[in-house]
Formats: sequence, C-alpha cells, structure tokens
Amino acid sequence: MKTREEILSYCLTFEDVYTDIPFHDDNWVLARYKKNKKAFAWTYERNGHICVNVKVDPEWREFWRSTYKAVIPGYHQNKEHWNTIVLDGTIPDGDVKRMIAESYDLIRGKK
Repeated sequence: MKTREEILSYCLTFEDVYTDIPFHDDNWVLARYKKNKKAFAWTYERNGHICVNVKVDPEWREFWRSTYKAVIPGYHQNKEHWNTIVLDGTIPDGDVKRMIAESYDLIRGKK
C-alpha cells in the first residue's frame, strides 16, 4: 500500500466508516467511525510520501516502531497513543492493514 486511495478504500471496508476533511485542507483526509465520530486513520502527504496516523495500544507501540523504520511516533499527535506509518513500500500490506484494523478497534470501543 503506497497511496492514500488504497488506504482510504481499505478503511471504508470497516462497518460505519466515512471520510472527512476537517481542516479544510485537502492534504488531511481522515477515516472516522460514524457512531462516535472518532478518527482511526489520518492520511496526509509529508516529505514526498503518503503517511497514515493510527491509534495504537501502548503495549504494541514500541513493537511496531522497532520492527519498521517507517513506523514513527505520531506526527502532530500524542506519541504514546499514535504511530505514523510512512508508506514508502517497506512495510508489507498485511501489517499496514493490521495496524489500521487495530486502530479502528481501539477508537470504536466496546459494542
């Protein structure tokens, strides 16, 4: 996964999700959960790459950051609870999808 379109298309496969441009800046497109309006994927372009900020369980935060150089502390977000995924092609699609799915589960909360 290297494009915003791929990320957002994947995000829209989850239940009750919509996209939003809350800052009136087309560079920032978010995927949100309809029932609580919380964002679980923040997409934007930075330094020539599309990036995705995802919420992360603090227990997994360092695992992802140490496994991939392209996973860094959340850009413009709480570094304890958010990671940034730089879509530079070095992270397998399955792991990008897993991080997004975990973010969705975290913001969605209990049923």
